Amino acid sequence: MARPTVRATIVQASTVFYDTPATLDKAEKLLAEAAANGSQLVVFPEAFIGGYPRGSYFGAAIANVTEKGREEFCKYHAAAISIPGPEVDRLEAMAKKHKVYLVMGVIEKDGYTLYCSVLFISPEGQYLGKHRKLTPTGAERIVWGFGDGSTLPVIQTPIGKIGAVICWENRMPLLRTAMYAKGVEIYCAPTADSKETWQATIRHIALEGGCFVLSANQFCKRKDYPPPPEYVFASTEEDLTPDSVVCAGGSAIISPLGTILAGPNYEGEALISADLDLGEIGRAKFSFDVVGHYSRSEVLSLTVRDYPAKAVTFTSTSGEGSPQSQI
Repeated sequence: MARPTVRATIVQASTVFYDTPATLDKAEKLLAEAAANGSQLVVFPEAFIGGYPRGSYFGAAIANVTEKGREEFCKYHAAAISIPGPEVDRLEAMAKKHKVYLVMGVIEKDGYTLYCSVLFISPEGQYLGKHRKLTPTGAERIVWGFGDGSTLPVIQTPIGKIGAVICWENRMPLLRTAMYAKGVEIYCAPTADSKETWQATIRHIALEGGCFVLSANQFCKRKDYPPPPEYVFASTEEDLTPDSVVCAGGSAIISPLGTILAGPNYEGEALISADLDLGEIGRAKFSFDVVGHYSRSEVLSLTVRDYPAKAVTFTSTSGEGSPQSQI
């Protein structure tokens, strides 16, 4: 039986920094426009809600954090969202209203730790799960925690198996292999990398995994970010005007055979769409199935610890050692 064709859109747009309600308003307008053009799946960039803190170091140096940096973190924390929470409720309502699968990059707060996460929401307005970035890159580690193996979902849907891997964790071959083993077909790669080399990464993943890759990035100008000294993008800020581009996008959609279906776009904020012929997955894997006939599992294998990594476990809630467990 022929597999369906899926209309997918990636959003290339900037956060309204430190203003989560305004960012949600912007997201809904973009989602409505994508849905009006027939999209069934809409993918937003990394950290779209909460903001990607490009150009900031939060006052942190080895063995020293400034008081101003601590205050900046508190502002950033305030713009993040809880899961569940009212912002997730609104995202669910958006997806339901516009009848689309929504893949949204957010900054998630869990207590006082922040995570760079991706949420999955169904056209029925149902929260389907999340992925937390396993390894923040470089100075991102100052403000973001590390995900664990419990948030590596591949969601089975009527339009295909959907998963997400964020920015440079896409360079982790074992993580990619875990996603392939879960059968990912529509591989979402929200990012903050607008360099030309990123295009080589996403095309390789499409060919390696025999899957569609949807990479969404923000397009940002200097005026989209708070002014210095909090956020600095050049050795001297005088080199920049409010309209200077500080993240050029490069969002793109790639087929399982490595064909560029849409993008990369470096021109400005945009909705970038393509029709995904899911039959192409089988045609690609006829030649190369990385976790199937090409895997050589008797030589090479991978173990994934897909359980939560908890700092503290209480026996009264886990059942271990509780009076009930001893009866």
